[in-house]
Amino acid sequence: MNHEQSAITSHAAGINRALTVGASSVSRSHVVDAPIVLRGMTATSHRFHVPLVHSDASSPSIEIFAREINSLEDTDGYDIDGEVSQGDDNQAEDNRATYQAEDNRTTDQASTTRTKPWLLYLQGGPGFGAPRLSSLSGWLKEATRTFRVLLLDQRGTGLSTPINHQVLAGMAPDEQADYLTHFRADSIVRDAELIRSTLGLKSWSIFGQSFGGFCALSYLSTFPESLDRAIITGGLAPLHGSADRVYRATYARMRARNVEYFAKYPADREILNQVLECVRRGDQIFSDGRNVSVGAVQMLGMFLGGNTRIDQLHFHLEGALLTTAEGTQLSDSFKETLRQQASFASAPLYAVMHESIYAQGEATQWAANRVLAENPDFDPFSPEPLLTGEMIFPWHFTEDPALRPLKEAAERIANKADWPQLYDVERLKTNQVPVAAAVYSHDVYVDRDLSLETAQSVQGLRGWETSKFHHDGISDDGAAIFARLLGMTRVD
Repeated sequence: MNHEQSAITSHAAGINRALTVGASSVSRSHVVDAPIVLRGMTATSHRFHVPLVHSDASSPSIEIFAREINSLEDTDGYDIDGEVSQGDDNQAEDNRATYQAEDNRTTDQASTTRTKPWLLYLQGGPGFGAPRLSSLSGWLKEATRTFRVLLLDQRGTGLSTPINHQVLAGMAPDEQADYLTHFRADSIVRDAELIRSTLGLKSWSIFGQSFGGFCALSYLSTFPESLDRAIITGGLAPLHGSADRVYRATYARMRARNVEYFAKYPADREILNQVLECVRRGDQIFSDGRNVSVGAVQMLGMFLGGNTRIDQLHFHLEGALLTTAEGTQLSDSFKETLRQQASFASAPLYAVMHESIYAQGEATQWAANRVLAENPDFDPFSPEPLLTGEMIFPWHFTEDPALRPLKEAAERIANKADWPQLYDVERLKTNQVPVAAAVYSHDVYVDRDLSLETAQSVQGLRGWETSKFHHDGISDDGAAIFARLLGMTRVD
């Protein structure tokens, strides 16, 4: 065993020793806690052990956490292969009515839950755990009418063996980079397959939002026989090509979104210019002692990624500036907003691995930063730089204290050229699994044109393009979106 393997094995062994035993069911690789009752639902924690490297029989294991959600309402679900009308955006309620099977309710609600099929939810990211919800609402409430829903903390996120600089502290940069290569969609899918098998399921349905949709496409490429259906929202990944084409599209979409925002709030352009003037003086300091940078200000563009947040940017800019005896300053509350927006302390995996989700057989080499040269209106040194979007730059690993210890590993990840393929394009061309996907016309994170290109490559995929929602559609009206897409996966 070489030094690199030894470090990884030692790390995983420490995680294994920390495994705790749940209250109701225990096996060597699966621990189930007693369910807890929340508003409208029960939540049951599951912990699984899976190999770090699925292709290595001697690989150390890591822990994967998932939370099973079941509705407390007296519902039997739907006949999920029943007829569903395909009307306009306002017909979700009608869809649900026509979708419901004849009433055969039982007084034994637990028995009803056990007969429901399973739905695996794949969270967006990469690097974010599944949602932590204290009540049943939105898309999840709609989904639990039909399914037992399993919210997966993808490897490296949430309560699954986490990725952060503390966990990786004992590894050299080469070892860190090697370890991180096992946290892409292909490994996440294999984790899911082991979980499905451990639960004793012949097959299940999957729902992927954003990066979760990328994982769903990888799942369809690899284990289609394990899937009853796949639902994807804002997550049709490009199946081929370099990361450069993704970021060219992202800059173009963000430019249009900037224009749209400042047309709605024209006074905010001048406020933003004053903010940049303050920052360029070099005397604006975050609460942690760091200087506020122009790049950090530009990251406010993340608020432009959806309908549910765009107006929040306006409210933040309203309170951005203070007039003091020393001149115009940034308010402490606004600086805290900037600090939080520019920090990846809660999701370092996102920053380190973001470009790698597009990598297949070639290095990304900081694609967003390279393509920036083609888009001077986003250059932080331009007089009035536009707000950026879902882009990671080398400076993040210099400015962000949570990322500095991972800087060298991030360089190695950016220059790694031998990434395996994430999708089997030929297999997708002959796909037999029902797939329904929402494509958002003005999505600034997952480009509409690239999404439609992918949709054409997946046999049988039923797409629904809409301009009513942005990337955060399932936060905006998740119940209606989920009901519509579930209906589109019906068996004719």
